[in-house]
Amino acid sequence: MEDLRDAANPRAMPLIVVSTPLGNLGDVTLRTLQALRECDLLVAEDSRVARALLAGLKLPGREIWSYHEHNAVAAAPNILERARHERVVLTTDAGTPGISDPGSELIAAARAAGIAVDLLPGPSALVGAAVLSGFSLKRFVFEGFVARTSRARREQFARALALGVTSVWFDSPKRIRATLADLAAVAPDARIFLLREYTKLHEQQLLGSPADVAAQLSEPVRGEIALVVESAAIVRSAPDAASLDAAIDALLSRDVPVPAIAKELAERGCGTRPSLYARASERKRHRKGL
Repeated sequence: MEDLRDAANPRAMPLIVVSTPLGNLGDVTLRTLQALRECDLLVAEDSRVARALLAGLKLPGREIWSYHEHNAVAAAPNILERARHERVVLTTDAGTPGISDPGSELIAAARAAGIAVDLLPGPSALVGAAVLSGFSLKRFVFEGFVARTSRARREQFARALALGVTSVWFDSPKRIRATLADLAAVAPDARIFLLREYTKLHEQQLLGSPADVAAQLSEPVRGEIALVVESAAIVRSAPDAASLDAAIDALLSRDVPVPAIAKELAERGCGTRPSLYARASERKRHRKGL
């Protein structure tokens, strides 16, 4: 196995990736405190958040550079140059860097440049939500942020549901109600777990169907949200022939085109689009012949 530390220069510094509290400063680790106290440069997603963190932990001010999706390409070379000879710490706004932020790109660039990387473990909303759900985690997938449009969300959920494993998502409080409505359209009987404002004063944990969870959400919805969809809800048996024909006939009676019927029923987990297209076409011909 390759040793990624600089064997020729044992005093070479690694890039230190530091997980920071999500909201409760009591979750900070001793190693995190030491790294923040001793670093020469703190690389943060938002320098204002980093300064507030240092102040809350009663740590002395440090030189802070911003590193986010809009300046990642330009900032990386200078950060890595500093990391060759100084103690450079990488953080994100909250939790573990590299998850839904450009931290993973900086880590990869450090590896490519021959700079060792250390990770100080700590809080993660992804892991927290998955474990708190109580769902099976023998296998699970992290799907990142839910899409912004209804059509894309439904397609995302349909693909994830087809995997037959628990899935974990992040979402915006501005879109979560629309997200739950789209999930209900694809899998109304799914069992889901929603974790809002994890470790913070107004933390909320909700378990149930998409409709149940939507009804229990605090209003207005605020804060960071993680959503977990149980794998058991994903593996849904196809409806019997009579129920499927009834669903197709109901859509035909509303003059829904056959391609749209096939798409909608496929998203509900009723079969593949080609097979549903063929069945809907047959039902349409049958209805015309009545």
